Amino acid sequence: QVQLVESGGGLVQPGGSLRLSCAASGFTFSSYWMNWVRRAPGRGLEWVSAIDSGGGSTRYVDSVKGRFTISRDNAKNTLYLQMNSLKPEDTAVYYCAKGPIGSYSPRGQGTQVTVSS
Repeated sequence: QVQLVESGGGLVQPGGSLRLSCAASGFTFSSYWMNWVRRAPGRGLEWVSAIDSGGGSTRYVDSVKGRFTISRDNAKNTLYLQMNSLKPEDTAVYYCAKGPIGSYSPRGQGTQVTVSS
């Protein structure tokens, strides 16, 4: 059974940084692409970033390019999202999702990121 548990969210001022983590279990983590997706208040799910199974290939939505970095540690079955230069429009619940680029599910329960002064 796929289990994905996100953590690391919180309240941060504009321009600040956060590092999200996603602990994966129930499948062979090192064999799959993984994604980060988000849901801003009152909006639908938005794909944010993806990384291939080995960590050598990454993709980003244009709005986060140059600010966010996706990475993974296959030895720890953990996915990361380093978020720098955060903006109020990055406020959302962030989820990790298993699967090819653009996958939204299965995903975890999410972690709230709030960017506000």
